[in-house]
Amino acid sequence: MNNVQLRYPHPGWRQRLDAYFANLGQGVNAATLMRARMGEVAGLESLSDAELREIGLRRVDIPARVFDDMFAA
Repeated sequence: MNNVQLRYPHPGWRQRLDAYFANLGQGVNAATLMRARMGEVAGLESLSDAELREIGLRRVDIPARVFDDMFAA
């Protein structure tokens, strides 16, 4: 088994994810979903604010970008 360590250089990343899932309501197993996509979250969180702007994102938009497809109506 590989031991992977992810770095999240920007404070508040966990709070943004928690708030995103809290807004979805009950019935969501956030821990399982987060574990499945943490690599994508880490990749986006590692970008500078300028790099995020280049792809049309703000840091606060990362949770929706990574997880919205799972909750499409």
